[in-house]
Amino acid sequence: MSRTIEIAGQVLDHVGNRAEAEVVVTGGSSALTRFANSFIHQNVAEDGYEVGLRVAVGGRVNAATTTSLEHLDEFVDNTIGIASLQRVDEGWPGLTLPTDVVDPHHFDAGTEAASPNARAKQVADFVAAAPGMRAAGFCETLGHDVAFVNTGGHRAFGRYTRATIDGIHQADGAAGSGHATSQRLGDLDGAAIGSLAADRARRGAGAYDIKPGEYEVVLAPEAVGTIAMFLAYYGFNGKHHAEGQSFVELGERQFDASIHLYDDATDPRAIGVGFDAEGTPRHRLELIEGGITSAIAHDRRTARKAEVAPTGHGDPGSEVWGPLPTHVFLEPGDSSVDQMISSIDRGLYVATFNYCRVLDPKALNVTGLTRNGTFMIENGEITGAVTNMRFTQSFVGALAQGQVRAIGNDARFADSEFGPGMMFVPSLHLDGWNFTGGAAG
Repeated sequence: MSRTIEIAGQVLDHVGNRAEAEVVVTGGSSALTRFANSFIHQNVAEDGYEVGLRVAVGGRVNAATTTSLEHLDEFVDNTIGIASLQRVDEGWPGLTLPTDVVDPHHFDAGTEAASPNARAKQVADFVAAAPGMRAAGFCETLGHDVAFVNTGGHRAFGRYTRATIDGIHQADGAAGSGHATSQRLGDLDGAAIGSLAADRARRGAGAYDIKPGEYEVVLAPEAVGTIAMFLAYYGFNGKHHAEGQSFVELGERQFDASIHLYDDATDPRAIGVGFDAEGTPRHRLELIEGGITSAIAHDRRTARKAEVAPTGHGDPGSEVWGPLPTHVFLEPGDSSVDQMISSIDRGLYVATFNYCRVLDPKALNVTGLTRNGTFMIENGEITGAVTNMRFTQSFVGALAQGQVRAIGNDARFADSEFGPGMMFVPSLHLDGWNFTGGAAG
């Protein structure tokens, strides 16, 4: 039996009949190998547990988290004691009733037990892809068990692993980036990711300024991952929608007919377990079908308010930030990046976005910068690098009907500003993207 299950049971036993309670215990190992100037300079690993407890005493709710197992009884007593001092929470949705949860088996024993040497091998392959350049980045592995119990009799358990390599190559004042994430360390190819980063760095030499304006673009998966994450957080978020802050209009064609976006923690490629922090089973949720906005993510609180079933998107803090999809897949197309580039007379290829901030959540107008690889496309070819540019663009408008020229066949986990392993997306060829200036403004 997993230690997480034992700990969850101990916490619930100490709660007794004093409160409604739900307990989530996450435990396992995480390890990180960092490199800079093409040398490994840090290797760290941690084994431990995080205990999350939410209690309701007569409708008065409190939640707390601890990583110390030495004083769990005191932790429980304090959490209940503070709950009794709160105002009655009229939105408290109650506990998840006992229900079946399917384990999607997103776990790889080799990744959980990965040695420093195994991570160093990925780093070495990344660095060796570009002799003479300066490489920096990290390789990370983790393996977690997650146990859920509540006083209503519901129980759930799952395990998952994740491996990531992320880095840049630098040369002649230019930098290029590469990223890969998977459930399995063995799926990563440090040499291929390093080669991509090196190619972008080489092409980035001699970057020049161009005039602001609207440009046809090919966006690499990292840039598309940022778009998908902002759609998820600011749009398909049950709390934001209830508060009138979301662009979502259910049943309306808000996107190009080629766009099919869904959230599915049970997908064989996904990373995570088959239930959320409230014990609600996760399942496939169609967010955009044929360009039509079709669903919103809900935890138990927002579902109760909307008078619908929860969708398995309750997470610690979702009562504040709202429930959001974090296992998002954008259906790929059949175009290669080379084919997309070859069809453009004049436009830009963008590797990543950086420091994106929302200006208007209803329209999802966002401002941000390009980074680590922005290139001019002329007559169907990349002809040189341009300096980083600032954009101001509606992410919804960029994907509107008629704006999506092609969807790539290169879907993969892409990093986004919220972290790795959440957005599985391809490259996109879009009709227009509004660049408003250089990196300085």
